[in-house]
Amino acid sequence: MSQAHEAIMLLKQQMQTVVIGQEIVIDTLITALLTNGNVLLEGLPGTAKTRSIKALAKTLQVSLGRVQFTPDLLPSDITGTEIYQEVDSKPTLTFQQGPIFNNLLLADEINRSPAKVQAALLEAMEERQVTVAGKTHVLPKLFMVLATQNPIEQEGTYPLPEAQMDRFIMKINLEYPDDEAEAGIISLVRSEEITDDKAFSRVDPDHIFTARGEINQLHVSEEIIKYIVALVIATRHPERYPDSPLKDWIQVGSSPRASIALDKCARAYAWLNQHDFVDPDHVRTMAYGVLRHRLILSYEALAEGINADQVIDELIKQVASA
Repeated sequence: MSQAHEAIMLLKQQMQTVVIGQEIVIDTLITALLTNGNVLLEGLPGTAKTRSIKALAKTLQVSLGRVQFTPDLLPSDITGTEIYQEVDSKPTLTFQQGPIFNNLLLADEINRSPAKVQAALLEAMEERQVTVAGKTHVLPKLFMVLATQNPIEQEGTYPLPEAQMDRFIMKINLEYPDDEAEAGIISLVRSEEITDDKAFSRVDPDHIFTARGEINQLHVSEEIIKYIVALVIATRHPERYPDSPLKDWIQVGSSPRASIALDKCARAYAWLNQHDFVDPDHVRTMAYGVLRHRLILSYEALAEGINADQVIDELIKQVASA
């Protein structure tokens, strides 16, 4: 086990002590960090979205920004803006950084703001930079956007455009914890009210970059690449599987970003499990988080109550593994 792997496992363990019943959130955040990606979380209130990213920032001891998206939010409220100042009696414009200039950014209820504000994140998520008044400002080397949205409230919301959804390397659907986890949450919060804030052992953020290098060197066979491509192509040409309902369920398939993301996430998942190569199980495990927000389902599928995960189940069933 490398030092980087030990550090990432310590990071995961420490997050697990303050986030109960949401293992998927922890795993997703860590995978996104290792793949230099961004995450979209869709879940009901109280499912530890904010708590998880706070624990992540505290363990790594990196800066955390939070933006509560509202209908009156402006793009400059996120990116920052140039302000007029007088320096030595000379007028000058100085760029004042917005909350996006943090290592981690929590974009809470991202679908509460109109498209212009949502678009302010596009350049940052893809290029790791923002452009204001014709000037480009580079974001921190370690940077991730964690966006949340509430699935049950549609009034006063602005659905994310497909182009922006594609920028998230994974989308995770969260459910409420089970009975045992809920009891553990009560005990945890009670203990936090009595004792001082929990002390975390710091994990050096440099281990993230070392881990990325090791993941990039992980072996991926040609057969696995063909399997990844076959899964994504099947979303675009479901008619190739005439005996399957895929052709009736999928209206628009996934872009090439899905193939790239699935390759990255499968390698990260294999590395986290201390495997020296990627196998089909790694790909299948990551397929749900990578593909579920990159599929546009047909009216027939929605009418039948078919969701994206059921479509992915059928994809995996139909596409032969490597």
